[in-house]
Amino acid sequence: MNELLWILMLVLNFGAIMFAFRKWGKVGLMVWVPISVIIANIQVTKTIELFGMEATLGNIVYATSFLATDILSEFYSDKEAKKSIKFGFFSLIIMTVMMQMALFFKPAPSDMVQSSLRTVFSLMPRIVAGSLLAFFLSSYHDIWAYRHWKNLNKPLFLRNNLSTLVSQLIDTTVFSLIAFYGVFTGKVLLEIMFSTLVFKWIVAICDTPMIYLARKWVSDGKIKEISIN
Repeated sequence: MNELLWILMLVLNFGAIMFAFRKWGKVGLMVWVPISVIIANIQVTKTIELFGMEATLGNIVYATSFLATDILSEFYSDKEAKKSIKFGFFSLIIMTVMMQMALFFKPAPSDMVQSSLRTVFSLMPRIVAGSLLAFFLSSYHDIWAYRHWKNLNKPLFLRNNLSTLVSQLIDTTVFSLIAFYGVFTGKVLLEIMFSTLVFKWIVAICDTPMIYLARKWVSDGKIKEISIN
């Protein structure tokens, strides 16, 4: 059941990011990056069994942020890609501060969600610390590496995958050690790191047709850009 839901979530995420790009152009991608970062940092608090391995949720939606920055780098500029990363940083920090403040409010006698919110968001500061550092290092590496391979005239699929696969390795290692060291046993932590990396790499490889589709849409003039005056 989990495997089927995971595949369905993969399709849903790709569909959402490509819809945002087709409908709103680079603005759609810049909106998607904060969405993906916030959702991923909430979903990652849940562990599941997937294809016989223990894993965390959030891998798919977070991995699509790299697709967004690759499309921005390919068809716009590195400056626009870095701008989307800054939006992701800002949104994640604000979400964390707001939710930590929400936990301090004394719940009414009729309240039913305080304990659930505390369970999810009490972990958030540590997760966000790991996520911010991992997001910064991996995203900026992804933009640099994508430009590097593009300058060497490597094919689109190669620069997309080479930049993303290494960036995912950096992200997974940094995030997992900061967010989960001491929370899980060493064995579980290593299994989560391995499964997270594998699933992110699967998403990275599967997003290759998406960037080719993006190129076709751009070539055919089908992208609707939002004009901001």
